[in-house]
Amino acid sequence: MRKMAALPEEPAEVVVKPDPEGGVPPQPPPAPPPAAPPTTAPAEGEPAGAPGGAGEAAPPKPAPPGPATSPAPTDRQTLLAVLQFLRRNNLHESEDILRREARLLGEEVAAAALSPSAPGAQGTPGGETDATGGEALLSRVAAASGAAGGAVAAGASATLGGPAVVAVPPGKVGGGVPVEDQPDVSAVLSAYKQQGDPALYEEYYSGLKHFIECALDCHRAELSQLFYPLFVHMYLELVYNQHENEAKSFFERFHGDQECYYHDDLRVLSSLTKKEHMKGNETMLDFRTSKFVLRISRDSYQLLKRHLQEKQNNQIWNIVQEHLYIDIFDGMPRSKQQIDAMVGSLAGEAKREANKAKVFFGLLKEPEIEVPLDDEDEEGENEEGKPKKKKPKRESMGSKSKKQDPNAPPQTRIPLPELKDSDKLDKIMNMKEATKRVRLGPECLPSICFYTFLNAYQGLTAVDVTDDSSMIVGGFADSTVRVWSVTPKRLRSVKSAADLGLIDKESDDVLERIMDEKTASELKILYGHCGSVYGTSFSPDRNYLLSCSEDGTVRLWSLQTFTCLVGYKGHNYPVWDTQFSPYGYYFVSGGHDRVARLWATDHYQPLRIFAGHLADVTCTRFHPNSNYIATGSADRTVRLWDVLNGNCVRIFTGHKGPIHSLAFSPNGRFLATGATDGRVLLWDIGHGLMVGELKGHTDTVYALRFSRDGEILASGSMDNTVRLWDAVKVFEDLETDDFTTATGHINLPENSQDLLLGTYMTKSTPVIHLHFTRRNLLLASGAYSPQ
Repeated sequence: MRKMAALPEEPAEVVVKPDPEGGVPPQPPPAPPPAAPPTTAPAEGEPAGAPGGAGEAAPPKPAPPGPATSPAPTDRQTLLAVLQFLRRNNLHESEDILRREARLLGEEVAAAALSPSAPGAQGTPGGETDATGGEALLSRVAAASGAAGGAVAAGASATLGGPAVVAVPPGKVGGGVPVEDQPDVSAVLSAYKQQGDPALYEEYYSGLKHFIECALDCHRAELSQLFYPLFVHMYLELVYNQHENEAKSFFERFHGDQECYYHDDLRVLSSLTKKEHMKGNETMLDFRTSKFVLRISRDSYQLLKRHLQEKQNNQIWNIVQEHLYIDIFDGMPRSKQQIDAMVGSLAGEAKREANKAKVFFGLLKEPEIEVPLDDEDEEGENEEGKPKKKKPKRESMGSKSKKQDPNAPPQTRIPLPELKDSDKLDKIMNMKEATKRVRLGPECLPSICFYTFLNAYQGLTAVDVTDDSSMIVGGFADSTVRVWSVTPKRLRSVKSAADLGLIDKESDDVLERIMDEKTASELKILYGHCGSVYGTSFSPDRNYLLSCSEDGTVRLWSLQTFTCLVGYKGHNYPVWDTQFSPYGYYFVSGGHDRVARLWATDHYQPLRIFAGHLADVTCTRFHPNSNYIATGSADRTVRLWDVLNGNCVRIFTGHKGPIHSLAFSPNGRFLATGATDGRVLLWDIGHGLMVGELKGHTDTVYALRFSRDGEILASGSMDNTVRLWDAVKVFEDLETDDFTTATGHINLPENSQDLLLGTYMTKSTPVIHLHFTRRNLLLASGAYSPQ
């Protein structure tokens, strides 16, 4: 943990710009709590330095527009800037030392600016011996080069911007629990102290706007990304410094210029009109504690930097340096369309570095199971007169995945439960069903069977279907969980202990005898939650059922006795979704506290806590090989987490609204995501790239499912339709060369209509769940809502 805390502290502030590739700099995600402050606060020599420290990070930056060619005037300017700054912050002791030192050295060249800062920062004099280091320290312009420059910059950030580093974690640490954020709020907000003339804010912003609108077309689209984060920070700065009228005027003048997908965020922002409002506001804290990421080509960035330096526009330059992370890439600037496809999340785009880790997306090798031919099948084959052709085909089904997938994780990478005899029987059944599976495609679309919940006045909030399609479960707003049998076989409970003692355990039909016929019914109602049930999931072996609720718990129910076995308590707020691993035993949950948790059925505490989202975790999904978990969030990002070590290995941005559905392709290579923006986005997990965008739905996409062989993707929406898309066509001829991967220049077709295979309307039933049976019949479900 200490190591993690150290990482963000070094690069967090200064290295933002220098990095040419844009990948190495800050790494805020882990949660470094109190590790940073102790080292930074005493460096100033005053305990009170902490709150002011975050503010300190900004004022030194007025120097950037200054760096001139002749060193002496620059250093003199710099020295004066530092002295003024120390006086403003009442750091008289440091100011005296600086004056004395400066006089001692006759205010000469770089030494005048650099050595004085050394006494204030006990540990850093060694590195700060050249003028460029001083400029990097004071202006944070991207001048530092090589490791030495990085060290100087890092040391400098520790002395000057200390608490600004502290400002990064709170949103991350607290995982969204505002109570935990409270102690750090003052440190977070204090970065807004000591700023420029409030009357000039509108002038600064409109000046930049005019510059960007007059820039060449190729740069304009990229630089326009600056509008939104600068607008928010400048507004918050005015509010924090209690210039309420200027803030109101600034908001009214420029909020209409922002992209339409930020309008919900701006509505929240418009309610923050007083300094007091900012204290407990989560949106504000999110914005302040996570750097807004912009991906810009080097040419566009140089153009911006030159403009700000010529105009002496310190206010905007400070914000760019302090609150934005500019991920610079070499190459052609991206077009408006390419940028629009990727932006829209709460914290900008994902850094390219975030998607470079290796992901084992292949499938695990299936255990070898002999598939006996039962009599029925043999008779059928003899009638057809082709027994020999069918038999090898059946065996090949069993051996299809015997070859190890090169992209698969090692078999023992995470411990998975051993197969029981009943699991083996189920696998054999599955393989038999697979031989009768319909091959789907554009010419052969699946039949769709819709389960409509009528009179669901309890409010249907979640649905799941067992893998063998024998049971369906509904979670309801009245806190009940209801399980139906969708086959003629009725649901029965196990007999009481006294009756079980009388059974002959050696008999062949012992599994039948232990069931109590008197309890047989089509529907079982499970009581236990004390709030709406938002997520349900059957275990792969159909012995257990999970449900998660507004009451903050996840419950595990037995489908043998229809009683609750365990209540897992870890989330403090409503739990929005839960899902079993494809191998059983593990399950994941995600909720309003912004974290996802990995559990095992036999542990009452979570095994992993996945923290990093900036808003509620709304949906969760296991990768088919169970080594990874995908989470979708209201922060409009999708993250992929490694179960083994809890690391976030992919961040996907591009949705313009909260994400409500996720589906992995059966081969594990691709992920489909659906959100309130009505778009379905497709991602290549290996390369960390968006590879497709399916437009057609007019409302939230609540359900996504690939067919059993992955040829078709079905999507279900609140617009009362099920749509079928040609997944084969989307994923063939993918451009995943190194250049695309490195720069994110994705080219999506304008129109996804040629991928749409069919649209199926319901009368008035939003679709909230989809499921392909083992033979590729599509089951859809939802509750009828009379208009």
